[in-house]
Amino acid sequence: MSEEVEGAVLQVLDAAAIRRWADASVDLLEAHRGELDRMNVFPVPDGDTGTNLVATLRAGAEELVRRHGPHGTAAEVTAALAYGTLRGARGNSGVIVSQLLRGLAEVAAERPLDGAGLADALSRADGLARAAVSTPVEGTVLSVLRAAAGTARDASTLADVVVTVAEGAAKALADTPRQLPVLARADVVDAGGHGLVLILDALVGVVTGHAPVTVPDEPASRHHPRDRAALLGEREAGSAEFDYEVMYLLDRCSADGVEVLRARLGELGDSVVVVGSADLPGDDGGLWNVHVHCTDVGAAVEAGIEAGHPHRITVVRFADQPAASDAGRFARSRGVVIVVSGEPIVELVRADGVTALVARDGRAPSTGEIAAAIAGTRAENVVVLPNDVELTPVAEEAADRARTAGQEVVVVPTSSVLQGLAALAVHDGQRRAGDDVVAMAEAAAATRTGVVRIATGDALTWVGRCSAGDVLGLVDGEVVLIEQDLAAGACLLADRMLTIGGELVTVLLGEDADDALGQQLADHLRHSHPEVDVVRYRGGPAGLPLQLGVE
Repeated sequence: MSEEVEGAVLQVLDAAAIRRWADASVDLLEAHRGELDRMNVFPVPDGDTGTNLVATLRAGAEELVRRHGPHGTAAEVTAALAYGTLRGARGNSGVIVSQLLRGLAEVAAERPLDGAGLADALSRADGLARAAVSTPVEGTVLSVLRAAAGTARDASTLADVVVTVAEGAAKALADTPRQLPVLARADVVDAGGHGLVLILDALVGVVTGHAPVTVPDEPASRHHPRDRAALLGEREAGSAEFDYEVMYLLDRCSADGVEVLRARLGELGDSVVVVGSADLPGDDGGLWNVHVHCTDVGAAVEAGIEAGHPHRITVVRFADQPAASDAGRFARSRGVVIVVSGEPIVELVRADGVTALVARDGRAPSTGEIAAAIAGTRAENVVVLPNDVELTPVAEEAADRARTAGQEVVVVPTSSVLQGLAALAVHDGQRRAGDDVVAMAEAAAATRTGVVRIATGDALTWVGRCSAGDVLGLVDGEVVLIEQDLAAGACLLADRMLTIGGELVTVLLGEDADDALGQQLADHLRHSHPEVDVVRYRGGPAGLPLQLGVE
């Protein structure tokens, strides 16, 4: 131990120090993002560990600011960080690292985070992380966290603990290729474990003022895995037979329900991780973060519906993930982020470079979630399609954050998912970026949007008074007709929208709408407007029977 560390000022992690640590962790992970992405080969070599960890820690820092601003006790600050990282966790490593903050929050609620307190917190984090993973694998971030927790018991002061822990974690990281054959074949250390070492290095810097370089020197190949395509082909040590990564938040679920969910997800796939907020200080519990690799996406989501209330669902197909570029942090030139209203639309928009965020039950994505999705494209140029007038300023704020981080982002102000689909239909990744944005914006603007909804009460509209239960037809947000029959209202609305012309009518049925409604409308248009093409999809929000787009 050096004199500098022996003489360190910090004897306890107080609220201010924890804030500095959170910010330093985000900065250090951001600086190493590309390196971590490139060395990511387990459980699948999808090249996103660095991106996921940055998004996870940033979500925690944002939750801290949202809850407490510059104020709060150590217990309040750690609880906010823990909840934010849980809610914003991305990927296997992100979910597991979130348990480090949860361990700190649990201990901070009981005692000061001095040397002994931090050692206790790491021990709890180790137990929480192991319990969250259905099948723990050695040679991963779990091994690095366990080593850190084990070495913490051998020190006394806070400075002793953080330095010893960082060194122990770095040693465990160097051992990961000997524990996990896929790492040895790729000649890399575990990417998630490396990320955890960086987070602990940031803690050393906060406590001592002198952050060490604890990761040992490695051959250049350690940062550039050999033949990533071959690794994608083998995928033997985890997710060998599964095509998708599915993640969602789950609430309204009991602890018993979570155990049933874990078992069901284990039948559907692997890399099952389920962590919850029930024991976080200051939180009423009931929020769970669910992660699985599987092939049947619908069954994985359905399992969540049976257990509780899933939302903020994200689906990544491994085959769509590009190899991390050795030239820098960007893996591709172009990307699109689109906000959609249901799982069928996710399948519809899935394409190389397209990321879909699902807004369920009226819960629009937050600024942080959109910013994370932009970063997750790993694209230099990104177009965002918010598909909601009220979500456009949120998307603009997220775009500002992404621009600060070096991405070029344009928000096309689409007001509905139908305008977003029209924009996506003309998207061409081979076209010059500026020209592509213009084409997408023009396609969206040329799509008139109509909505059929049921009135919930008496009201005065531009076309007269309506009563609860009436069928309302709206065009661009204005009521243009009132009917008693749903199918009749849909047909009349389509006719009205086509009076000024149109070549394509897109019909989007709501989650709870009858298929017969779409068929009746299609039959009507086939006779009244035979020159118009009609396409039908399901995936609109519940409570909104039908949406129409006319191009």
